[in-house]
Amino acid sequence: MTSSSLHVTAWRQPDASSAWRRQVARAFSRASDRYTRLAQAQQRMGEALWPLLPARAAHVLDLGCGPGLWCGRLAARFGNECRVLGLDLAPGMLETARRETTVPVDWLCADAASLPLASGQLDVVFSNLALQWCPNLDAVMAEVHRVLRPGGRAVINSLGPGTLGEVAHAWSSPDALLDFRSREDHLASAHRAGFAQACCTNVLERFFYPDLTAVMASIKGVGAQTPRASARLTRSDLERAARRYDSLREPAGLPVSYRRLTLVLDKEPTA
Repeated sequence: MTSSSLHVTAWRQPDASSAWRRQVARAFSRASDRYTRLAQAQQRMGEALWPLLPARAAHVLDLGCGPGLWCGRLAARFGNECRVLGLDLAPGMLETARRETTVPVDWLCADAASLPLASGQLDVVFSNLALQWCPNLDAVMAEVHRVLRPGGRAVINSLGPGTLGEVAHAWSSPDALLDFRSREDHLASAHRAGFAQACCTNVLERFFYPDLTAVMASIKGVGAQTPRASARLTRSDLERAARRYDSLREPAGLPVSYRRLTLVLDKEPTA
């Protein structure tokens, strides 16, 4: 980190005792090399955050930055005077980001629920589809509020109930799907964190794929696990899931639905 970079209070690796953190970090590290190619839906949903950004910012955090696509764009948008920090739980994602990002960005491997950053120094927290992976939403919201300066803004995409409903149908309630939290859950958490000004839109986004293989590749490519990840899928399992999914086919292909929750959280300025 350079002298003009964001101030890191204490560099901390994610808690090695947490099975959840290890599992998510491994899954996203494995997906890092193919994330950009397969995560077209996630990238398209991220565009919804772009018009919500302020006109100027000097210090920006991309929370759950993945392979760094948005970090590079944020650095280009806000110019040379802006320091952008890309933070992710997965070391493999950060390795890809370092390799592929051509503009100056600082990188940090850390947990969103315990940010090793000084309080009140960020103008913007940007986060595209990372919060749904965090089991303690209140802790993450509290950290986002803490590191923002008075008058700072967080723009966040998360996912709500109904996301990947077709996948759940095909696999008959797969173990891999997350317990997606509602719009109301996110707003309540933001208010508990101290955000007096918080809004959240709920938008259905649908994408289409030619077959089940392409559907599952798009999900695995962003770190999600195959249904029954701890067991070996048999040919009959795959054929059964393919038949169930094909019953949902539309002219454009097999649908995959995401409930995009887009939050704008403004920290009150000082009096």
